[in-house]
Amino acid sequence: MFRLEKVNSLIQQELGEIILKEIDIFPGTLLTITRVECSGSLFHAKIFISVIPEESFDNVLSLLNRHIYDIQQLLNKKLKMRPVPKIEFLKETKTKEAGRIEELLAKIRKEDIEKNE
Repeated sequence: MFRLEKVNSLIQQELGEIILKEIDIFPGTLLTITRVECSGSLFHAKIFISVIPEESFDNVLSLLNRHIYDIQQLLNKKLKMRPVPKIEFLKETKTKEAGRIEELLAKIRKEDIEKNE
């Protein structure tokens, strides 16, 4: 398990640098690689991304998928491991869910404070 976490972290770091240096993301758009999940066999890696503003997510995902071969080749050169997982970009939904949960908890806390006053 520890090895898998290290591989996930390494891939996240290297992909972040590759995308920053090699791919022209749309002006005014912020792309974040939120997490990486490699399969136990290390043959596949799901790359979860978040984009701000959220309306441009589809455009950014389309751009990444158009350049996925080049990104994969650059990743293959940077990583000193075999096999290098085949990457797949996906939309991050957990951060949005976590934000919604935080909003609900804040609302409940506010209501509790108002009741106790």
